[in-house]
Amino acid sequence: MKSKRRPYRMCARADAAAETARRIVNAMQELFAERPYDRITVDAAATRAGVTVQTVLRRFGSKEGLFVAAVQEGRAQILAQRGAAPVGNSASAVKNLFDHYERWGRTVMRLLEQEERIPQIGAITREGRGMHAEWVDRVFEPELVRLRGRARSRRRTQLIALTDVYVWKLLRLDLGVPRADAEDIVLGMIDAVCACEGE
Repeated sequence: MKSKRRPYRMCARADAAAETARRIVNAMQELFAERPYDRITVDAAATRAGVTVQTVLRRFGSKEGLFVAAVQEGRAQILAQRGAAPVGNSASAVKNLFDHYERWGRTVMRLLEQEERIPQIGAITREGRGMHAEWVDRVFEPELVRLRGRARSRRRTQLIALTDVYVWKLLRLDLGVPRADAEDIVLGMIDAVCACEGE
């Protein structure tokens, strides 16, 4: 009887440990969206997650280790979410984009504020720009494939700019435009650009 219970208890312990790690990582992600990296402490992450500092350090080793884990988890979530955008459907692409920015936009802005000061963050933002460009290449492929040379490069650059996080920030945070209206504005700009014949 005892031998049958032991695997269950081990699984329960592993599940509890995974849940604790998830809470700590989520706490770090939340804190990073609220304040600069150098103003985040292990103590603040532990308090937010409802655990002790020792638990955080035992699981992640340091604030830097926790930050790396938070970035890796965020990257996985972002890739899965952005990867769900359908190809060749601008309205669905814009909705996917706004889903992403409503969840991650403030964190992205926080990263961009610190990219020149903290090399690790600069590496993250460079990767993020590359991921965004790849997203544009994929979801707008039917629009881009019909163009060649300079016209294609120009259209790609336009689409990258129109779907950039700074456009979301301007509309949603600076101007306070409701989400549905902001999506319509971005979609309208994309449609207008794509209606133009390539040069």
